[in-house]
Amino acid sequence: MPKKSPQLPASLAGVLDIPAFRRALLGWFAASARNLPWRRTLDPYHVWLSEIMLQQTQMDRAVDYFERFIARFPDLSSLDAGSEDEVLKLWEGLGYYTRARNLRKAARQVMERHAGVFPRAHKDIRALPGVGPYTAGAIASVAYNDPLPAVDANVLRVFSRLLDLDAPVDVPEVRRRIEAAAAELLDPADARGFNQGLMELGALVCAPRKPDCPACPVAGFCLARERGTQQSRPVLKPGPEIMRIHMACGVLASRGRLYIQKRRPDDVWPGLWEFPGGVLEQGETPEEALVRELREETGLAVRPGAKIAVVRSSYTRYRITLHGFFCHAGAQVDPEQSFCLNEASEARFVAPAELSRFAFPSGHARLVAKLLTDLRLDAFLSAC
Repeated sequence: MPKKSPQLPASLAGVLDIPAFRRALLGWFAASARNLPWRRTLDPYHVWLSEIMLQQTQMDRAVDYFERFIARFPDLSSLDAGSEDEVLKLWEGLGYYTRARNLRKAARQVMERHAGVFPRAHKDIRALPGVGPYTAGAIASVAYNDPLPAVDANVLRVFSRLLDLDAPVDVPEVRRRIEAAAAELLDPADARGFNQGLMELGALVCAPRKPDCPACPVAGFCLARERGTQQSRPVLKPGPEIMRIHMACGVLASRGRLYIQKRRPDDVWPGLWEFPGGVLEQGETPEEALVRELREETGLAVRPGAKIAVVRSSYTRYRITLHGFFCHAGAQVDPEQSFCLNEASEARFVAPAELSRFAFPSGHARLVAKLLTDLRLDAFLSAC
């Protein structure tokens, strides 16, 4: 039986050799750091953007999005001048779109309060929309080499093993203990390298399921490795219950154009575009839900046509199955008429080729991709 881990002492000085730990980590990071675009410049704008993208996104995906985003918005002033639709479109597929909206809000704040120069003071960085304690510490340390800890999920995992903590790391008391330990271990002369090294260690070596202990530069300091508990660290809480939701939506056309609507600011996925539809009620078929939802959302009486596709997507703890249909209105639809927008803030008819300009939730984006390659689309447009 592995020993139960002790309480974390007030200081780590008696637990491990802090200078030796710093040397080992910094030496490994200098030799093993990935060549990431924001590391090449250390531009505060680039560092900030990368940290926001990486909040809920794997590194490999974030790099591609980062480079596309920077190509269109190379600085804060261009981001501030960009439209919400364009920013959301560049973000499409990353999910958690509040991050993209906060980018625009933060850019406006920097332009108004800091004359367009990304702030240096930690309190000013922390005051930006979408920037929490970890993100503020990461930006300040990486962009400016300020001696502030940055504790993300990777770092929490590293410390849970390093100190062999037998409680979940998201318990507030445990997290505070880890943050205090990270602050004590931090190399004040090279906070940039130290913080990035810890994060890189968690991403590349101290992985969630299969830590590569033989390759770890600080394995000699790790209590979990010494006690054989590394596979059971960090201690995890039970995950949330998965909710499965079935939805239906309709592709409606008039004069060669397709109807789309924009979600309201107070709704899920605010500001994104979609085909009208909604959740199936108990006992409903997808076709019945489609007829009901379009009547409720647009005031139109429609009949379902052929099914385009069934697409599946995940959103936090939700697993969504979306049934997409061609649909036909009972009477000729005038694209210039005003629709009932009971579940949308805006609506318009667009040519199929224009759909690529708009940001859709992931399920609808997949449906768009299938629609544009559907051999039935031309005939459907001609009939409407």
